[in-house]
Amino acid sequence: MYQLHVENMSCGHCVGAVTKAVKAVDAAATVDIDLASKTVTIASASALAPLRDAIVEAGYPVLSAA
Repeated sequence: MYQLHVENMSCGHCVGAVTKAVKAVDAAATVDIDLASKTVTIASASALAPLRDAIVEAGYPVLSAA
């Protein structure tokens, strides 16, 4: 499970875009997004790097990941 701090998320559209980006890498991933804390929690068998890269490519800077 990964927890990422993702900037520029402010609405349902953002949640959908980030979720879609993650699912493009791993369709079986579980994505939980908290807009208030700008936290994205991902349960995935995929490595972190491709997930992070997909979110960044969707236009949402990832400031930290663990």
